[in-house]
Amino acid sequence: MTRVYWDSNLFIYLHEDHPEFGPRVRRIYEEMAARNDTLCTSVFTVGEVLTLPFRMKDEAATIAIRESMLSGNVELLPFTLATAQRYAEIRALCSIKPADAIHLATAIETKVNLFVTNDHKFKQFRLPGMPLAIGLDGKLF
Repeated sequence: MTRVYWDSNLFIYLHEDHPEFGPRVRRIYEEMAARNDTLCTSVFTVGEVLTLPFRMKDEAATIAIRESMLSGNVELLPFTLATAQRYAEIRALCSIKPADAIHLATAIETKVNLFVTNDHKFKQFRLPGMPLAIGLDGKLF
């Protein structure tokens, strides 16, 4: 069993049924389920995924997303004091957006095996303990 971390954008593509990336993310999810992989993400992701529904005042989408994220199908990883320290180290070493540093810090601290994102900026980062990163196109970073 592999612990696979999804960046926020994958959940957003899935919940918003993105025409290009939604089907691809759904296939990845189905393959992970068939392999008994564990889908992981930061609790921070829940906030990122809920932002648009809150902005649009879409209560049905907000409820659906919360239920989906809390269904037990996603391991929600905490932002601990150790993660906060790792976050600070990453921000000190790299020119990286705070949200991206939260994802990387969480993935590193919780020792996931694979980091999946559609954000190709991640290919420029080489950090101690960083898991293998891959894009939605299947290319390794």
